[in-house]
Amino acid sequence: MTFVQLIDCRTSRFDEMNQLMDTWVEKTKGRRTATHSVIGMDRSDKNHFVEMVEFPSYEEAMRNSSLPETEQIFQEMVALCDEMPTFTDLEVVREDQLHAANIRRFFETIAAPGELAPFNDLMAESYHDHDPANEQDTIGLDAMRREMAMWRGAFDFAFTVEDQMTEGDRVCTRWTWNGTHTGDFMGIPASGKQVSMTGTTVFRCGEDGKIAEGWWQYDRLGLMAGLGALDALAD
Repeated sequence: MTFVQLIDCRTSRFDEMNQLMDTWVEKTKGRRTATHSVIGMDRSDKNHFVEMVEFPSYEEAMRNSSLPETEQIFQEMVALCDEMPTFTDLEVVREDQLHAANIRRFFETIAAPGELAPFNDLMAESYHDHDPANEQDTIGLDAMRREMAMWRGAFDFAFTVEDQMTEGDRVCTRWTWNGTHTGDFMGIPASGKQVSMTGTTVFRCGEDGKIAEGWWQYDRLGLMAGLGALDALAD
């Protein structure tokens, strides 16, 4: 279970403390067990800081604490504080990565049967799409819905989300697409063939959480081969 430690401290020497943390990161490279760290400054008190450090488990946090470099840095950090820092140990009982959840819902919604959803709650009106298969970027929610409708008119399909990684306002998703060729696609009449392809999409989310921009990379050549479009070239 994920474990988070909150370190609450007061210091007028944050720049020095920041350099101290950089030293700890460098000295424990390859051995530290912390996976994520965030330091926040109190908006109403510029000398009040809270650091949130994430670990895979409590046991991993204890391993991290037992590193000799951690003990040394801790003593130096205390010397920089105006008073003794306090520690709060938290077992994470719920974790929501909201941007990633929105992206998963996008992939589910785009493939849902029936009438195409409006997507107003998921995508920004000014959405900007980068797809190397298109000569020009697709800009605007209405244009993106037309692009989706083109794919839906040619295939009955579904996405399987294989992996997701989130950093800041960006979510990278590795996916597998499986479809049945039920309509015209780039001049290829419906064949009923079962086809698949893999790809990766990086989405940028806006401040309101809606998807604002996307970059696609996928095996379109493999898709065309599955449809038999390359057979004539091989003859």
